[in-house]
Amino acid sequence: MARSAAPLLLLAMTQLRDAAACTNMLVSAGATTDGSTHIAYNADDGGLYGSLGHYPAADHPPGSVREIWDWDGSFYIGSIPEVPHTYNVVGNTNEWGLTIGETTWGGRDGGKQVGAIMDYGSLIWVTLQRSKTAREAVKTIDHLLQTYGYTSSGESFSIGDTKEAWLMEIYPKGVELGAVWVASRVPDGYVGSHANQARTRTFKMDDPDNVLFAKDVVTYAQRKGWYPKDKPAEEFDFAAAYDPLSFSGARFCEARVWNIFQKLAPDMEQYLDYAKGYNLSHPMPLFVKPSQKMSVNDTMWSMRTHFEGTWFDTTGLLRPDVGAGPGNSAYRARPLEWKSGGKSYVNERTVSVQQTGWNFVSQGRPNMPPPISSLFWWAPDESGTALRVPLYGGATRVPIGFADPVGQEPAGAVKGAPVADAGKMSLDSAFWVWNLVANIA
Repeated sequence: MARSAAPLLLLAMTQLRDAAACTNMLVSAGATTDGSTHIAYNADDGGLYGSLGHYPAADHPPGSVREIWDWDGSFYIGSIPEVPHTYNVVGNTNEWGLTIGETTWGGRDGGKQVGAIMDYGSLIWVTLQRSKTAREAVKTIDHLLQTYGYTSSGESFSIGDTKEAWLMEIYPKGVELGAVWVASRVPDGYVGSHANQARTRTFKMDDPDNVLFAKDVVTYAQRKGWYPKDKPAEEFDFAAAYDPLSFSGARFCEARVWNIFQKLAPDMEQYLDYAKGYNLSHPMPLFVKPSQKMSVNDTMWSMRTHFEGTWFDTTGLLRPDVGAGPGNSAYRARPLEWKSGGKSYVNERTVSVQQTGWNFVSQGRPNMPPPISSLFWWAPDESGTALRVPLYGGATRVPIGFADPVGQEPAGAVKGAPVADAGKMSLDSAFWVWNLVANIA
């Protein structure tokens, strides 16, 4: 929006934050009305076909291999040894109630690792096939990273089971094999969120029940010159070292987190200037305690928002906004930055956007047997208009209209699914039907 109500700022918008931007939310069991954990994910990319992959549980003979395909580009990267047994996976959840979502933040140099095999998407689905709990998933991801290398850039993962939710942030070690990372358990009764900006700052290094990290997470930053060698490890700031905050990182990424937090927790107004990108020295906390417990519907509505009723409101009702037009639309075309008369302006980046490929809110329910412990509310297209459909992590089939006959990788493809993608329409495809309904709405 043209910021006529505030000083105009010139900015440099990174391609990564605009093109591959997603929003996640993590809700601990103690913060929900029914004692389940919630993991929510909006997978935002205008070229992404919203489909539901299925990896059936299977036993594998000795010597079997697991092919790894790049999740964004759908090309073969390499193969890794398969484990004797893999679990049933539906979308981003599995038969044990484990769910994983992600957002990409890039980082400082984004150097590719020669010979590396694991990309961020493969980390998610291979880990879901091999892990039962969130804590086990963190260890599995670490093993995959350090053993086979990491081909993607900086990522934040939301990892939840039926009892715990963890935020794990990872960064590739360039020419060195593997990655550095830190994982923090969402305190019981608290809520977390992340949106394409590394959020972990200083963290406890003597609390393995709540914080896990790579052994060289500090020393690697020191070797790269991103953290002084004479400063104590206890003062190490992960985000400052690997993903330094900029105006665009605050305004287009952290502002989404602020929007989710301000609806739930008191005293978030003190971080408004930070979310605006005006005061980067006053960052928000990693997790907040909501003023009242949340239902799954509350979490769904948190993921539908467009800054309604806030300083960032995109409808033009609370402050002038040329982008809203006569219909007071909350939607904006990309890119987020635009120029007029030699000056730079921004369109606010909302939680709900039209370019979402798929979205979900998953409940990890501790009082249910494993195959139905994950209640996975999934939908193609954007979260603001989508009708979500409940699925179980132990489901042995997925609705054919939600499936993909090709898949981002062949292992997740479903035979008999409608022949469609983000550029080829089919009325047998839920993705295209959901898009039609959203356009009409």
